[in-house]
Amino acid sequence: MTQTTLAALQIGSDPAGKAATLARILSYEPQIRDAGIELLVLPEALLGGYPKGEIFGTRLGYRLAEGREVFERYVANALTVPGAETDELAALAQRTGSHLVVGVIERDGNTLYCTALYFSPESGLCGKHRKLMPTGTERLIWGQGDGSTLEVQESPIGRFAAAICWENQMPLLRMAMYAKGIDFWCAPTVDEREIWQATIRHIAHEGRLFAITACQVQPSPAALGIEVPGWEAERPLIRGNSMIVGPYGDVLAGPLRDAEGLVIARVDRQELIRARYDLDVCGHYARPDVFSLTVDERPKVTVRTLR
Repeated sequence: MTQTTLAALQIGSDPAGKAATLARILSYEPQIRDAGIELLVLPEALLGGYPKGEIFGTRLGYRLAEGREVFERYVANALTVPGAETDELAALAQRTGSHLVVGVIERDGNTLYCTALYFSPESGLCGKHRKLMPTGTERLIWGQGDGSTLEVQESPIGRFAAAICWENQMPLLRMAMYAKGIDFWCAPTVDEREIWQATIRHIAHEGRLFAITACQVQPSPAALGIEVPGWEAERPLIRGNSMIVGPYGDVLAGPLRDAEGLVIARVDRQELIRARYDLDVCGHYARPDVFSLTVDERPKVTVRTLR
């Protein structure tokens, strides 16, 4: 059988914190199981939260004490990996038979990372990818990943991996991942814009693969009872637009806008062979005599102790 059921789960982080968000994820278990979903992608920073509009008390050259307190609360809501939350997600994968790609804020020591966690029905937590380049002021609160988490997951349904939000706009990262022979490109995000949809369609077309992007959906600041400077109080913070795209750049499901829910598509993996007939950017359509890329996947450590 080469038929596979893919899905994006479009929900937002619960203002009450990671326990409430996890409960909302788990509430979709009957729908995930009944739809026979084999690969499910969840949004960026879903567990741990994406603090859109927060400035963490930062001004150029100094930081305010109240910003440090906001960061302290943000750290407290992050995940330790592995931990209680990853155990719950591993059990969800096992019960539903679905491979999961889940966006989280991961705490490692005193540093936070924007991370995509991988779960399989057989092995539970089986890998992760840390965002290589936090975007803009995300760099205030998140560390940078290294090449050691440019992982591809092998599964009975094919090979899949994640690139998080604007990482998808790094051409060299895309080329490095295409070279790994990915069938399913997973893109957790909080980017709701039409240009993001164009980016994902381009990646699916360029890589001749299936792409699943899952975006958070968040109501307006007024509905959340917060103030976001320069933001219209009634305008939604994040509108979603999760979707699934085929290897010719065609939209197979979605985009889902301003609502929670599952975006589902049934696809045929054999289509990837047909699509790569005339474009294989790391194979017959490459020119290694002219262009080459070196990728360093060694883990980087600040202190190495030799005994």
